[in-house]
Amino acid sequence: MEKAVINTKRKKGKISKYIYGQFAEHLGRCIYEGLYVGEDSEIPNKNGMRCDVVNALKELEIPVLRWPGGCFADDYHWRDGIGPREKRPYMVNTNWGGVVENNHFGTHEFFELCEQLGTEPYISGNVGSGTVREMRDWVEYMTFDGDSPLANERRQNGREEPWKLKWFGVGNENWGCGGNMRPEYYSDLYKRYQTFIRNYGDEPIFKIACGAGDFNTRWTDVLMREQKHLMNGLSLHYYTIPGSWEHKGDSVSFDEDEWYKTMAAAVKMENMLSSHTAVMDSYDPEKKVSLIVDEWGTWFDVLPGTNPGFLYQQNTIRDVLVAVLTLHIFHNHCDRVIMANIAQLVNVLQSMVLTEGEKMLLTPTYHIFRMMKGHMDGELLDVDCAGGVYDCGGTSVPEITISASEKNGVMTISAANTRLDCGKTVELEIRDSAVGDVSGELLSSSDIHCCNTFDEPDKIAPVKLDVKSENGKITFTLPAAGAAVLTVKLS
Repeated sequence: MEKAVINTKRKKGKISKYIYGQFAEHLGRCIYEGLYVGEDSEIPNKNGMRCDVVNALKELEIPVLRWPGGCFADDYHWRDGIGPREKRPYMVNTNWGGVVENNHFGTHEFFELCEQLGTEPYISGNVGSGTVREMRDWVEYMTFDGDSPLANERRQNGREEPWKLKWFGVGNENWGCGGNMRPEYYSDLYKRYQTFIRNYGDEPIFKIACGAGDFNTRWTDVLMREQKHLMNGLSLHYYTIPGSWEHKGDSVSFDEDEWYKTMAAAVKMENMLSSHTAVMDSYDPEKKVSLIVDEWGTWFDVLPGTNPGFLYQQNTIRDVLVAVLTLHIFHNHCDRVIMANIAQLVNVLQSMVLTEGEKMLLTPTYHIFRMMKGHMDGELLDVDCAGGVYDCGGTSVPEITISASEKNGVMTISAANTRLDCGKTVELEIRDSAVGDVSGELLSSSDIHCCNTFDEPDKIAPVKLDVKSENGKITFTLPAAGAAVLTVKLS
């Protein structure tokens, strides 16, 4: 039996709801077909947004949505995506498959999607191929309430009131697809570009500088040394890849060794966050600059027969375990990490939803995000777990991972078993609070290769968790490769 103690009076910080953010890029079938089908489509839609997908995503209570990229952002010119759709210029999406982008989904459509989802917009601006004036004008177009040519142009295009925009990223992966820049060069560009991101609304724009990929702490060092006083957040990207960049591995057909390599790759997020946080702490001990992990998730080889540039992969219980491990790491770094955006929302990488024409299905990752949403804006609680670890190629992976938070007298507990060979009975001792009603959901699969398909969309879906509560102790069983979320009323 695995035992853990949850100390309800030992609170370790607030888990920002924005850690459960999402990401939608003009990549593959994420935007077109996945989210936007146009008003003339036979697929039921509201102002062009497909109703089935939007209604499903509402259940996640998505706090923030990042757009338009990704690598696409530093090739995107916002003026191409406003005005009458039939007059918008076409472009070639050279980053993702070389397909034609008709710009029918632009600024107005993105904010329409955000309003339908009830989420906050996060815009990534173009530094790689755009100008300072272009970025400055976009911010004014979106957020100015006065009398100006740009604000009036927005009104002529159908939006009288300005939109509320809190989050703005100054470039994306400028060390790579966003320009192959040195950190010193980007640092100077950031200083210049951010100067012209002006505050027209009531709330100041939260400026996010392009940060590092993986363990490139030198990039973080330069940006923090030179620009910490000019930014609110610094981004960081990390993908869980069990193989090499050239051969990442199959999203469905994998063996036991690949399973554990994936778990080991996922928990590297802990060391990576600690490394970048240490650099940030040396310049910013008061933690005024937040860490924004605005791209993360599993990245496998595309499904055979699909466009290599569309990054379409399936989703199994392995993706669920990666999500739980990663989100728990974000919880534990909530003093610095205030936002994260899993990649991506629909039909790309570790998606919440997959579509095929008029068909739609929910992935296992969707289910775990819905199950864990009780953690959003909760107070992180101290969990003392003496669970075992195992070594995977020099990386220690916990057999059991547990995280707990409290909000408004309700405790959310998420737990997962990374072992493939055995189930785990878990006993939680709740201290300093009386335990009231307890309920839970379990997400598991007897076949780790199982995935939801359009013929069988509910092969992996949550079921009621068998949980016992007595004398302040909560007991339940996690099957091999299983994840559970409990809701506990405290008094």
